[in-house]
Amino acid sequence: MAVDTISAPAGGGFRRTLVERRDEQRRTRALVLGRSKVATVLAVVVLVLLAVTWLLPLAWAVDTSFKTEAQAQAVPLQWFPDGGFTLENYRTVLERGEVGRWMVNTLFIAGSVTILTVGVCALAGYGFARTRFRGKNLLFAGTVALIAVPGQILIVPLFRQMEAIGAVDTYQGVILPQLVAPVMVYIFSKFFAEVPQEIEDAARVDGAGHWRTFWSIVLPISRPIVSAVAIFVFIGAWNNFLWPFIVTNNPDLMTLPVGLSTVKNAYGTIYAQTMASAVIAALPLILLFMLFQRQIVKAVATTGLGGR
Repeated sequence: MAVDTISAPAGGGFRRTLVERRDEQRRTRALVLGRSKVATVLAVVVLVLLAVTWLLPLAWAVDTSFKTEAQAQAVPLQWFPDGGFTLENYRTVLERGEVGRWMVNTLFIAGSVTILTVGVCALAGYGFARTRFRGKNLLFAGTVALIAVPGQILIVPLFRQMEAIGAVDTYQGVILPQLVAPVMVYIFSKFFAEVPQEIEDAARVDGAGHWRTFWSIVLPISRPIVSAVAIFVFIGAWNNFLWPFIVTNNPDLMTLPVGLSTVKNAYGTIYAQTMASAVIAALPLILLFMLFQRQIVKAVATTGLGGR
């Protein structure tokens, strides 16, 4: 009997059947939960409760963004206000133009931080995993130790450095301090260490050096981990509030998290408009996760080359 198949993207060189994919998912569930139906039901119930707990604040934010200011502050709180919902908050936010400017700034800063951080951390991780040099173990131990250092401790020295090079109130001042990510260096290092040595040996025989081997051999087969690190770094840079808030005073350089904290009028915080702005700001991240959720899950589950 013919079996429906799913073709891999062009150049993948393999075809996987739906039956094989379902069997793999079934084996994975069996390894995690065992074959007990009770364990499966309990796991589903717990996951549903956690999902509802996580989604409840998001649903409330979306609900509030469609209310008038009076409805948003009414007591008792109502999911469905008596006067119905309105789009006035979104219209007001978009007409002001501030959110658009903040989004462009955030996209530029988060994109720059992601590209540069992935490049720096991937090279550092490859250096730790595949090269030998004096003091390597000590330097790697120091990198791992930096993971435990809270970023808030470095705020003052980083600001002094940006002030010394004239980068305060500039894009460079916002971007540069976010490029160093010890945890990403560690992740890359452990991933590259599990790449089979035979692959690099074959490249050496063909006359490839470290750079050519990294760029043409190791990096292409490391796309899952590169994608995951890029997504995590982008999300962290997009949501970063503290450092952009400290290093910038110019309204034209504000990022979304910083700009949203300034949405007020003479009577205080405008909750409905703030929620509308927050929903607009969250849309790119939601779309990002929806588009790349498979890569995220695959990279987190991968331990070595191709998960083998």
